[in-house]
Amino acid sequence: MATNRRSAIKNILAGTAAISASGMLSPFATQASEETKTLKLKGNINHSACWWIYHEYGLEKVCQEFKNIGLTGLDLVGPKEWPMLKKYGLTSSMCNGAEINLTDGFNDKKFHETLIKQYTEMIPLVGKAGYTNLICFSGSRRGKSDEEGWNNCVEGLKQLIPLAEKHKVVLVMELLNSKHDHKDYQCDRTWWGAELCKKLGSDNFKLLYDIYHMQIDEGDVIQNIRDYHQYIAHYHTGGVPGRHEIDDTQELYYPAIMKAIVATGYKGFVAQEFMPVNPDKFASLRKCVQICDV
Repeated sequence: MATNRRSAIKNILAGTAAISASGMLSPFATQASEETKTLKLKGNINHSACWWIYHEYGLEKVCQEFKNIGLTGLDLVGPKEWPMLKKYGLTSSMCNGAEINLTDGFNDKKFHETLIKQYTEMIPLVGKAGYTNLICFSGSRRGKSDEEGWNNCVEGLKQLIPLAEKHKVVLVMELLNSKHDHKDYQCDRTWWGAELCKKLGSDNFKLLYDIYHMQIDEGDVIQNIRDYHQYIAHYHTGGVPGRHEIDDTQELYYPAIMKAIVATGYKGFVAQEFMPVNPDKFASLRKCVQICDV
């Protein structure tokens, strides 16, 4: 993910340190023997997690831990990380590195030249590496109407779709909340992203449905997944409120959400993107993968 996203998260993490000693961590207490064996997963969900959450441990340690837990993918990694993933038999489930940032995106024509150049360079690399998903962003609204945002996105993205189709790469626009975390972000509702998909009319452009973000901005998570699943290429998790563990400390019941995703016939990845309160981040990840493994 872009640097500004990681920087913003650091401030939030600093505020959670005091919580780490509280009783709410008890659900994540596990026996040492359980923490060293690979989970026996059901195979209905392809599990991954976002690299930026675990950046402090170094990529090789993260790959080792993810592999041990039973994950098969790492989200939000670029070409320089791919060799390490391949060493451990992991896939880059959501590639990044072509975007400018989260605020300067395809909905503004003044960024098209830079974006088209960067994505034109990155798309063949993603395809050559054998990966599929490459993240992109609408950018901030900056006073633009829905129609203007759609039109600008279409104008920019349609120049990349033929190249994406050639290399079997899917450009995936993330849905982010504009209420708390990404003020003024334009692609902040599922219907808005789905309409953009319709306007582009290509299976090589789809959405990243971030459950945390969409619960904040629109709710009705399961129904929106049912209604718009054909436009969704990827999912992210996160507890609401606070973007922490997806356990009984928050308002969403993830087993039901995962069952709804599976019921649509989805075969892609679900990536954990919560910020652990538990000091043992990998123990939290293991538990949350179990919660989602329906």
